[in-house]
Amino acid sequence: MTSTTARTTANVVLAAAGLAAAYVVLTTPPLRRLAYHAVRLWLGASVPVYLLNQVHTAWIESGQPA
Repeated sequence: MTSTTARTTANVVLAAAGLAAAYVVLTTPPLRRLAYHAVRLWLGASVPVYLLNQVHTAWIESGQPA
């Protein structure tokens, strides 16, 4: 088996496992609620922090005094 074939096979297996996991999560109500809350927590925490870091970096690169 060549490296390219092995890589393609691994990608297909990984995609199939991801789709199977997504199906189980979406069809099981407790897991669906858990996933919903996890996404809300992730978006509520990481997106504002990312935006603040971007604003801070842009401020420093602009050379304006605080």
